[in-house]
Amino acid sequence: MREASKLFLQKLLSAPGPSGYEGPVRDVWQDEVGNYADEITTDIHGNAIASLRAKGSPCVMLAGHMDELGFQIIHIDEKGYLFFETIGGFDLGIVPGRKVRVHTEEGPILGVLGKKPIHLMSADERKKIPEKHDLWIDIGVSDGIEAKDIVSIGDPVTYDTNFEMLRNDMIVSRATDNKAGAWVVAEAMRRVASNRKKPKAALYSVATVQEEVGLRGAKTSAYGIDPMVGIAVDVTWATDHPGIDKRKTGECLLGGGPVINRGANINPIIFDRLVAIAKTKKIPYQIMAEPGGTGTDANALQLTREGVAAALLSIPQRYMHTPVEIISLRDIDHCAQLLAWFVLDLDTNESFIP
Repeated sequence: MREASKLFLQKLLSAPGPSGYEGPVRDVWQDEVGNYADEITTDIHGNAIASLRAKGSPCVMLAGHMDELGFQIIHIDEKGYLFFETIGGFDLGIVPGRKVRVHTEEGPILGVLGKKPIHLMSADERKKIPEKHDLWIDIGVSDGIEAKDIVSIGDPVTYDTNFEMLRNDMIVSRATDNKAGAWVVAEAMRRVASNRKKPKAALYSVATVQEEVGLRGAKTSAYGIDPMVGIAVDVTWATDHPGIDKRKTGECLLGGGPVINRGANINPIIFDRLVAIAKTKKIPYQIMAEPGGTGTDANALQLTREGVAAALLSIPQRYMHTPVEIISLRDIDHCAQLLAWFVLDLDTNESFIP
């Protein structure tokens, strides 16, 4: 991966962007994609939409959601402790003891997710996953008056973890779900724009909002773009760590290449073409079965207007929905390359009717 592309990924992962508060991530994404897109717009929902050769045919939309999990302040008590609701799906068993950033009007402030010490818990309490109302954020203030001068109800909160390199081209960070996907759709457009072979297709790369709370941004942006083809890029769980029964999950390896999903949510013609391109271009890939809806932006894309030829490329990821999500840089690089070749390979008079 080229260094400029890695730096772009690092900036995306560092920018806070819980669902409904994606502005800082959108700014980073648009600053980068503006270097090679013909036009960039933001719709009323907050989706960032970049277009290349908008009058081409067929119209292809690549979607990677840029929102992340987070918390939102709902109450400040008289002692200055902050109570919260979750944004997206959390395993509350791993939440206590984490450092967080509360994103206030004056900027981010450091806090800690607190709970009752284990020494003071009953035997039954020690066995239970805590309820949200039994957790709080401590920002080190003296009382509620001081806290309310700094923090407002509704302020978003993110984990205080960022991009770090591991071995073998693997990285760990919060929010690789799914800023890695937003990176891929941008990087795919860069590679299409810089290729000597000019595309016949119209290409729209979209960093969508609010996927973690209901695929909301993909629904509205796809309706506005009205593509013939829509491909979502998201993470999927790697099954190469302890505790996984592959008879139930199938096999997905971190570093094994992008996952080309197959099933009801996936147009079979696009699936076959993605596999053929991966083989021809010697891009490593994996296949996973998805018998129904995928629970990703691909679901929203497929059901837009009278229907869209949809597909889903997935990035293998360990430790999904935690502050320490691990992905492979090689996997996302190969994912962007596969998408770029797919777009470049399209002809004007394509049909995706099965």
